[in-house]
Parts: sequence; C-alpha cells; structure tokens
Amino acid sequence: MIDSTPPVGLFRQGWRWTGRLLGGLISLLLTLFGLLAFTFALSHLAPIDPTLQIAGDHASEATYAQVRQDLGLNDAMPVQFWHYLQHLAQGEMGISRITAQPVASDLMHTFPATVELATCAIILGAVLGISLALLSVYKPGSWLDNLVRFVSLLGYSVPIFWLSLLGLLLFYAVLHWAGGPGRLDDAYLYSMEPRTGFVLMDTWLSGDREMFFNAIHHLWLPVTVLGLLSMAGITRLLRASMLGEMNKEYVILARSKGAGRARVLLRHVFPNVLGTLITVLSLSYASLLEGAVLTETVFAWPGVGRYLTTALFAADTPAILGATLLIGTCFILLNALADALTYLLDPRTR
Repeated sequence: MIDSTPPVGLFRQGWRWTGRLLGGLISLLLTLFGLLAFTFALSHLAPIDPTLQIAGDHASEATYAQVRQDLGLNDAMPVQFWHYLQHLAQGEMGISRITAQPVASDLMHTFPATVELATCAIILGAVLGISLALLSVYKPGSWLDNLVRFVSLLGYSVPIFWLSLLGLLLFYAVLHWAGGPGRLDDAYLYSMEPRTGFVLMDTWLSGDREMFFNAIHHLWLPVTVLGLLSMAGITRLLRASMLGEMNKEYVILARSKGAGRARVLLRHVFPNVLGTLITVLSLSYASLLEGAVLTETVFAWPGVGRYLTTALFAADTPAILGATLLIGTCFILLNALADALTYLLDPRTR
C-alpha cells in the first residue's frame, strides 16, 4: 500500500506560513490602530474650533451648542474615537468640512492622481537609480563613480519644494517646455470624461491625441522632480549593497576563473542584492505616495497630498483621518509586500 499521509515537513511549512500571515495581519491592524489613535489625538489639539468653522463667528449660543452636539464634541475623546471606529467599520469616514462631501468619495477622486504621479516617478527613479549604481560599481573610485555619488548626494540635499519652484520657473515660465500647474489645460479639463481617474489613461481612451499629449506636457515636470528624489536614494543604497558584495569569496572565485567584471556584476552580484533592491523600491514608492505633499501643492496637482494639506490648514478632522489612514495603509501594505517578495526570492532570509 502507498502511504498517503502528508510528510511532517509539509505541515511544518504550512504552520510556518500561517504563522507569518497571522503575525503580519495582527501587526498591520495594530499599526493602523496606533496611527489612527495618534492622528485623532493630534487633530483634537489643533487651535482651530471646528464648531466655528461650521456655525460661523456670529452664530448664537444655541446654534453653537447644537453644532457641538451634532458633531459629538461634548463627549470625551476616547468616546469620540470609539464612535469614529464604529463608523469606519461600516465604511464611513465622515463628511469633509471643506468640500461637504463624504471623505471616502473625496479620496476616490484624489488618490488616482497621487498614484499616477508616484508610479511614473518611481519608474523613472528606478531606471536611473539602478543604471547609475551599476555604472558606479563597475569602476569604483573613478571619475564616473565620483560623479554618480555627487549626483545622488545632490538629489538628497536639494529641498523638493525649491526644486519644484525652480522647475516651474525655468521650464514653464521661461522655456515653455512644461504645461504648468494642474493635470490638463482648462480647455481640456472640463471636456475629458473621467473613467479611471488616471489622466493618461482617460485622455488615451478619449481618442483625442492632443489631449493625451497635453496630459504628458503637464505630467513630465513633477514626475522628473520626484523621480530625481527617489533616484538619489535608490542609487546610494544599491551602490553600497553591491560594493559590499564585490569583496566576498564567490566574486573572487568568479574573477579567478576568468569572468569579466561586467559578467560578475550582472550575473553574480546583482541577483544577490535583489532583496535590498525590492526593499528600497517599496520604501521609495511609499515615500512618494505619502511625501508628494509639497510637490502636489506647488504644481496644483489634485492628489491626496494636496487634499491632506488643505485639510490640515482647515483642521478638517474627518479628512485628515481619512487621508492619513489611506496613506498609512499603503505604506504598511507596500512594506509587507516587500518582505514577502524578499522572503520568496532570497533563500538566505528563510
């Protein structure tokens, strides 16, 4: 008879994966809960009274008291937080005090703009960063290596808002190479039918090629600014990782067998730093999703960053909490995805 009992190792592997998934899920929920609690507490410390924003400065005491009662501001902060969690569990994020629209609806309209901007920027940053890191490690200590190090250091040092303003001044106001603030010119903005929320896809699906190229005309400058920022981090960390691998025994053995430096770099060293590369790319992408606030503000880009900035200045608590929860969830999920990919691709992590 053939023993159909699964091997013990299969059960152990299943329990190991189940434990990792449960641990990751619990960590995700606890992190999001802590993020929400911290943001909720900070939003209530703002000097702006939301009741005055709604009722106005000249409202009567009775109106003022009624608005506070409707907003639930008379309850203790833990009670208010508990009520917010109850609504959130039902898919409700509250009503924005700025737009008078549900926060979930506002985020559905603004998040695609941020994703589009960050995705194009991380693609540009990854291509430039990986290429520059490979060139730098190919001949360390050469003039090319020093140039790459200088460019990456410059990308870290230059303030993003200053670079954005300088880009607008040079390429929009002087040279007229960029489309300026916004996602489209006014002539196209109100004639485009929003289908996906991504302006490149919507303009392409519309069949109007002039509108599509106008979207690219507006997109390339903020993408370049953010791409240079992510390129600096990718180049520096990937270069350091590959230089650390170049002195290991397997590289020395490959060189002693006659393998060229380019072959060793691409066939041996680069695959061994894929785990580091995945982590760097996920962190850079998450940083672009959450850190494009200044860029979106300068370029009048209608994304989550600009929405959150407006909400912060107006002390719009529901909008602040909703945007923070969305960005925090993306950040945590990207990190979890990077950990999972590293675990699968790099046997050393197992």
